[in-house]
Amino acid sequence: MTKLCLPDAIRACLFDLDGVLTRTAVVHAAAWKQMFDEFLRRRDGPSFRPFDAVRDYDEYVDGRPRADGVRTFLASRGIDLPDGDPDAPPDEDTVHGLGNRKNILVLEKIRKEGVEAYPGSVRFVTAARAAGLRTAVVSSSANCRDVLIAAGIESLFEVRIDGVVAAERKLPGKPHPDTFLEAARELDTAPEAAAVFEDALAGMEAGHAGHFGCVVGVDRVGQADALRAHGADTVVKDLAELLEDDS
Repeated sequence: MTKLCLPDAIRACLFDLDGVLTRTAVVHAAAWKQMFDEFLRRRDGPSFRPFDAVRDYDEYVDGRPRADGVRTFLASRGIDLPDGDPDAPPDEDTVHGLGNRKNILVLEKIRKEGVEAYPGSVRFVTAARAAGLRTAVVSSSANCRDVLIAAGIESLFEVRIDGVVAAERKLPGKPHPDTFLEAARELDTAPEAAAVFEDALAGMEAGHAGHFGCVVGVDRVGQADALRAHGADTVVKDLAELLEDDS
C-alpha cells in the first residue's frame, strides 16, 4: 500500500496546474517572453532590455491571473498602460491587449507541442484519491480545462477553480488565497485540513495567507529557498517524493 507523506489531518489536496501537474510552465514562460520582447522592442528600440524567462517569469507573472501578470511586470519596468477592454485585439498596447497576445501565443505552442502530465504528479494524485482524499485543480489559467483534457487527467479532479471560474465569481487571483479557499469550500473541507501544491511564488503566498494545513512547494527550476521564503512548509522536486511504500 502507498502511504502519503502529508500531515494526518489533511483531507483534501488542491493542485496548481502549470508546473505542478503538467509540463506547461516552460511553454507559458516562452509565450510571455515572446510577447513582452515584441512589445519592449517596439517601445524602446533595439537596445530594449528583454524579458527574462526565468527571473522575470518567476517574480512577476507565474501563478498570477494574466492581466495581473502583465501589470506586475510592466510596473517593474516603470511602464503604465491603460487596461483596455477584456477582449482587446492582440496588437493593442493595453494590459488586456498584451495579455490576449500572450494567450494566442501559448495556445499556438500547446497545439504544436502538446501537453504532458508529470508522471510523478499523476501517481501522487491517483494515490491521494485511493487514500480517500478529495482533489481539486486551482489555476489562474483560462485554458485550464483544455490543458487537463489534452493531458488526459481531467477525471482525476472533483473540482476546478480556474481563470474562467474566478472571473465569473469575482475571486481575486494569487497571491490572494481566495481561489484556493473556494476550492476547499466546494470540497467541504476546512482550510486547515487541505494541502496546497504550488510551484509559483505567488502560489506559495496564497497558500500561506489562506492558513492551509500544508503548503507544498514543487521546485522544478532550482528555487527551493525562494519557495520556502514565500510560504512553503516543505519543498520537493517531484510529487512522487511524497509517496512511500508502506507494504
